[in-house]
Amino acid sequence: MTEGRYVYCVAESNDRINLGGVGIEGSQVYTVPYKDLCAVVHNCLAQPYESRDKKVVENWVVAHEESIEVARKRLGTVLPLGFDTIIKADEEDPEEVVRAWLKEDYQSLREKLNKVKGKVEYGVQISWEPKIIVRELIEEDYELKRLHEEINSKPKGTAYMYKQKLEKLIRRKLEKEAERYFQEFYEKIKPCTNEVKIEKLKKEDEPKQMLMNLSCLAGEDDKILGDELEKINNREGFFVRFTGPWPPYSFV
Repeated sequence: MTEGRYVYCVAESNDRINLGGVGIEGSQVYTVPYKDLCAVVHNCLAQPYESRDKKVVENWVVAHEESIEVARKRLGTVLPLGFDTIIKADEEDPEEVVRAWLKEDYQSLREKLNKVKGKVEYGVQISWEPKIIVRELIEEDYELKRLHEEINSKPKGTAYMYKQKLEKLIRRKLEKEAERYFQEFYEKIKPCTNEVKIEKLKKEDEPKQMLMNLSCLAGEDDKILGDELEKINNREGFFVRFTGPWPPYSFV
């Protein structure tokens, strides 16, 4: 079968370094240098890692991410590649094919590394508890407060109609509040980072609801972002999930 090299990431180094058996299925991971860059690889056949066993695939993906983290700690800033990135060698020396790729894409890789050098990725997810926000809205919003009070004073049939009207109005006002809080929090978070990417919202367990999902590029020892998120987390009805540091997957 044709040989290949599984590529985990690209880093800054002109040395051949053995990172040990930290790769997928215990593969020996090492660097293939070209100029001041290197590809972090392991030897493999030129075919994808495939399995119908979900657990097996999960273990491969975890090993992929852990190998990149080992490289980051040893070599500094890295450009992570996606799972199952394999360079096919055909009849050539696999390492020479890797070097040829580094040579061909050198300028682009160099620019990407310069962009994220000394920086890492953090995941920021902010959720809210709508019931708490609604309670505050009813206290502060005259129209909602009036409708809420009238429900308690109306006959059962009429009260049901008022309740439907109230729920519809609450949904509309919650949508506006979500937009307002998103903008407010985004404007607080953005200056604490080098770059922000807005990700898709994820489903939360009740009673929480995700309000925003961000990937943030920032310095590894930068406390400013964490301090700002702590202020948001301390507000009643809001919850912050702050993960990382990770290699800058979302920014390369």
